[in-house]
Amino acid sequence: MLRAFAALAEAGSVTAAGVALGVTHAAISQQIRALEAHLGVALVERRGRSVQLTDAGEELGAAVSGGFALIGDAVARITGQGEGRPVQITTTPMFAAYWLMPRLAGFRQRFPEVELMLNPSPHLVPLTPGGVDIAIRHGAGNWPSVETELLLPSEYVIVAAPELVEGRKIAEPQDLLDLPWLQELGTNEVDDWLASHGVTEARARLHSHLPGNFVLEAARRGEGLAATTRALIEEDIAARTLKVLFSRDTMNEGYHIVTRPGPLRPPAAKLKKWLRAQKSSAD
Repeated sequence: MLRAFAALAEAGSVTAAGVALGVTHAAISQQIRALEAHLGVALVERRGRSVQLTDAGEELGAAVSGGFALIGDAVARITGQGEGRPVQITTTPMFAAYWLMPRLAGFRQRFPEVELMLNPSPHLVPLTPGGVDIAIRHGAGNWPSVETELLLPSEYVIVAAPELVEGRKIAEPQDLLDLPWLQELGTNEVDDWLASHGVTEARARLHSHLPGNFVLEAARRGEGLAATTRALIEEDIAARTLKVLFSRDTMNEGYHIVTRPGPLRPPAAKLKKWLRAQKSSAD
């Protein structure tokens, strides 16, 4: 019953949970109803053919998914399964291009026996046994059901080439609405940032959606405003190729190393240790 519920919580639908476990969606529904009857608590809200987890379901889902992940990791360590599998790491394309990739040669020299698989994506990728081992994500680090460690403190900033905003009076976000914006493909950062500053009715005039590793190049050429993090543009600020217009300085905000709870398999642990060393050298 718990495995069926964990599959539902992870997959988001009864049908997808059935596919994940190789059973029918009716079998999943039967197990969920049996679990609810056993616990005496409603875990899902049924809305036609769709389901949504209740508050109790969300809490239990996080617990059982983490529990099965720990079991899977322990089995893999005990049996030696997966030791030859590449260490999978995911982060945003922008961070991968401007911070991680320039440093990976050092990791390969230090650990030539470890094979890496880098998945640059603006989307949050689940950390599942047999899948992604380590994520590097920007934020406050207070994400549920994962372990986080601050790698690189960095505030969130809005930047532009000086010539794009030359002669303009820029006192508040509304003053930027008629300028072109550059946004990382697959994200909604610009509208989210404007909304966080109370600009909810008006929308920026023009969005160019680009892969993350192209956004800063276009911003340097004066093609639009960009949202990024200060850690990736320190050299641009010093060289005055980019100018910070607004910043959001939040305690503990920055890039975090994100992993599942519990010990990592040895090759992934080597990568995490190496990332910590990059943190120390940056400090």
